[in-house]
Amino acid sequence: MADTPEIETDRFTLRKLVRSDAAALMPTLGREEHCRYLSRPHFDTEDELADWLTDPTWDGRSWAAIGKADGTLLGRFVAIPTHDPEIAEIGYITIASHHGQGIARECTAALVDHLFAREAKRKIIAEIDAENTPSIALVERLGFTREAHFRQHERTHNGMCDVLIYGLLRDEWERPRPV
Repeated sequence: MADTPEIETDRFTLRKLVRSDAAALMPTLGREEHCRYLSRPHFDTEDELADWLTDPTWDGRSWAAIGKADGTLLGRFVAIPTHDPEIAEIGYITIASHHGQGIARECTAALVDHLFAREAKRKIIAEIDAENTPSIALVERLGFTREAHFRQHERTHNGMCDVLIYGLLRDEWERPRPV
């Protein structure tokens, strides 16, 4: 597995997520309304969440977004390897109490920039529940293109869901201005 280097933005430091970060993520990931687009239901305990976040069999990398102003953990951002070493899948969730502050946009843009510039990825994809309109809006603002719509593609705790695949090629990437 590749390193999980620190990534800097104007307002945040993305650093490797650690087990103790579960405490800050629990108020969001412990509530069903904030987990409706995950493939699994909300977490019942902080230990259950910590085990999931740091599962040694998972082949992805996780970053915690830390606010530079006060050191608060504000989200989790991931990069997951795919069938092709030049393609990475990304994912993200921000702390519910801080939604609407541009955290996901700024940190996802920084992660995308890192994957293209530092890791020489050719393409980045995002797999999104078709009903997750905030996530769809985010990737579209960042320049991703919808490449596929898989109907009744994934069984989740909410039943069958449609999945959209978005992709962004390195030569299409135009880093957005800061929020």
